[in-house]
Amino acid sequence: MNAGAGRVAFAATGLLAVMLVSSPAPAADWPGWRGPNRDAVSQERGLLQQWGPQGPPLVWKSGGIGSGFSGVAVAGERLYTMGDKDGAQHVFALKREGGAVLWKVRVGPPLVDSRGGARATPVVDGERVFALGSSGDLVCLDAGTGKLVWSKNLERDYGGQMMSRWMWSESPLVDGDRLVFTPGAREAALVAVDKATGRDVWRAAITDLGPAGKDGAGYSSIVVSNGARVKQYVQLLGRGLVGIRASDGKYLWGYNRVANGVANISTPIVRANWVFSSTGYQTGSALLELQPSGDGVAAREIYFLDAKTLQNHHGGLVLVGNHVYAGHGHNKGFPICVDFVTGKVAWGGDIRNAGTGSAAVMYADGRLYFRYENGVVVLIEASPAGYAEKGSFTIPEVRDPSWAHFSIADGRLYVREQDNLYCYDIRQAKSASSSRD
Repeated sequence: MNAGAGRVAFAATGLLAVMLVSSPAPAADWPGWRGPNRDAVSQERGLLQQWGPQGPPLVWKSGGIGSGFSGVAVAGERLYTMGDKDGAQHVFALKREGGAVLWKVRVGPPLVDSRGGARATPVVDGERVFALGSSGDLVCLDAGTGKLVWSKNLERDYGGQMMSRWMWSESPLVDGDRLVFTPGAREAALVAVDKATGRDVWRAAITDLGPAGKDGAGYSSIVVSNGARVKQYVQLLGRGLVGIRASDGKYLWGYNRVANGVANISTPIVRANWVFSSTGYQTGSALLELQPSGDGVAAREIYFLDAKTLQNHHGGLVLVGNHVYAGHGHNKGFPICVDFVTGKVAWGGDIRNAGTGSAAVMYADGRLYFRYENGVVVLIEASPAGYAEKGSFTIPEVRDPSWAHFSIADGRLYVREQDNLYCYDIRQAKSASSSRD
C-alpha cells in the first residue's frame, strides 16, 4: 500500500467535489441508476434522522410491474422501471402519485434464471427513456407514450458478450447528446451513439487487460471522470477497469487486479483523479490515481485492499466526504467505513445487524440506507466516528433475494420489491427541529 503518496496527492488538490455525469436533474427527480450523479448520493435535506419501530410511514403501494431487481427512475410526473411479466421483459411507466401503471412496452425475452427478472434501471432524459434488456436489447422510448424511437441489440449489432451467465444488467449512460453503453466485445467494449437516432459515434476497442477475470462486459454501469484533465468513461468490465476517452473512444488505460472470474458488479466511484473499485468472490478493492501519460492517461495503483479487508459483492459503495461506506463480504453486507485516501478501516467489517445477505447502499442527509437481501432496511449514521443505527424496518412481502436499489426524490423513498412498488414518506414533520440528533 502506498498510502503516503495517496495522502500527498489528495492534500495537493484539496478536492471535495463530486462529478456530474450528465445534465443536472431537478432536485426532486432521480432520473436513473444511483441518481443524477451515479454516485448513490441524494442532495435532499430535511429527511428523517431517526425511524420509529415501524420505519417511515408508507404513502402508497402499487403492483403489476413483474419480476426483477431493476431500480426506479423518477422524472416529472412519472416513474419508470423494468420487469418480466406475461412471458416478456418490459419497461413500465407509472404515475408518480399512487403508482398506477400508465404503459408497458416489450423490450425482449424474459431472463431465464433461478433468480430471474430484469436487472437494469432505465434512464430518463427529457422526453426520452433509455433501457437495456437482459438479452442485450437496447431501446429508446418516448417518455410519455412508450412509443419506440429506435433500438439496438448489443450481441447482434456489436458482437457483444457477457463475462458470465447472468446477462446484461447495465444502466446506459446519457452524456450530452450521446448514449454510452457496454457491449463487452474486444472491438466494441464501449459504444457511444447519438441518443436521438441511435447512430454510432464511436466504438472503443481495448487491449488485453491481463489474466484475471473473463472476457466480456461485467454487471457494472459507466461513470464519467475528468481524471488527468481528460474526459473519459470509466467502466468495470469482465477483465477489470478501463478508461475510454469520451471524445473519440480511444482506450486510455486498464487495470486487471480488481477483476474476478465470476461477476464484476459494483459501479466504480470516481473523484477528480481517483477511481475506487471493489469486487467480490474473494477479490478485494483498489484505489487508482489517473495521471497524464503522453497524449493519454495512465492509472497508478495507490493501494489494494484484500478480500478480508473489503470486498463488495454487489449493492455498491458510496463516498461521503473522504470515507467510503459499503457492505463488506461475499454474499454479506457487513457495514464498513474505509478512509478513501489511505484505505484504513475506520470501523466495521464484522458488524452484525438484523439484515442478512448483500446490502444495497445509498446516502441522504447524513444517513446511510442499507437494504439487505432478506428485506431488512437499516438507517445508519454516516460518520467515520463509529457505527450507529437510527432505525430499521422490513419491506413487506419479500421474496428473497431483495436486491433492488432505492431511489429518493422529493422526500419520498421508492422501494421496488419484485412485482410491488412501495413509496415511503421520509420527510421530517414541519414542526420538527431541523437539527440532527
